[in-house]
Amino acid sequence: MSEIQLILISGRSGSGKSAALNALEDAGFCCIDNLPAAFLPELIERQNNMENGKSIAVSIDVRTPSTDLKRLPDFLRSFGDKLQSCKILFLDASTDILVKRFNETRRKHPLTDSNTTLAEALLRESELLTEIAEVSDLTINTDQLSPYDLQDILRRQLGVDSTGDRQLIITSFGYKYGVPTSADYVFDVRCLPNPHWIPDLRMLTGLDRDVASYLEGQEQVAEMQESIQNFLEKWVPEIFAGSRSYLTVAIGCTGGKHRSVYLSEQLGKHFRTRFENVQIRHRELT
Repeated sequence: MSEIQLILISGRSGSGKSAALNALEDAGFCCIDNLPAAFLPELIERQNNMENGKSIAVSIDVRTPSTDLKRLPDFLRSFGDKLQSCKILFLDASTDILVKRFNETRRKHPLTDSNTTLAEALLRESELLTEIAEVSDLTINTDQLSPYDLQDILRRQLGVDSTGDRQLIITSFGYKYGVPTSADYVFDVRCLPNPHWIPDLRMLTGLDRDVASYLEGQEQVAEMQESIQNFLEKWVPEIFAGSRSYLTVAIGCTGGKHRSVYLSEQLGKHFRTRFENVQIRHRELT
């Protein structure tokens, strides 16, 4: 039996298929939007022949020829033991909601033309996708769902998860060189005792034992570390639970070589006991 898993996503335009593909891509799937249905057998064959072939998520909808849409259930039945599993996800929303979404984005519906209104196109789309909707394994109405809500449902209902890919980045920096543009949270530690003013420590960094020993002996440093640590302990899991796949925390002091480096190291070591992928970076030391 192949280890390749296929998730086929379909549904009316504007129902959230792109958000679903994004969630599956974060979970490690090879994702393809608007795949012509006739190409699906060849894609499965190629993935099976690859040494490290990934599981696949494809979006197939009314942009594919209608004759191929009708053959899609037959395509899926023909795969047999070429797939470990095959699941069909069908997304939809009420017509009023879809019309509103199209009006907000000003995108053109694939079935509209000079003689076909948006409402008529959406009705025709429902008719063309009837056979896929009837054989779907999971149907989701996205009327009241945000992209994050949809991703959470996919993790629970389809058994896919991207938690192993979630990354917490803790980086030190110097304010004199500017705040990192990629930072989600910035903590200013310039109020702490500065080893720069101690001649024997000035040319060292927060990675050196002498600097670390000095900062470990400062009550304010310990209090700052505890405060930042407690904040992150509370909110990082909440942020990741909302389907965010990465988070950058920046710790800044004046020059980015002593206090911020030391605290970034301490925080990184602590959170490596909590999360699989924690990266520690020191911008001014590179």
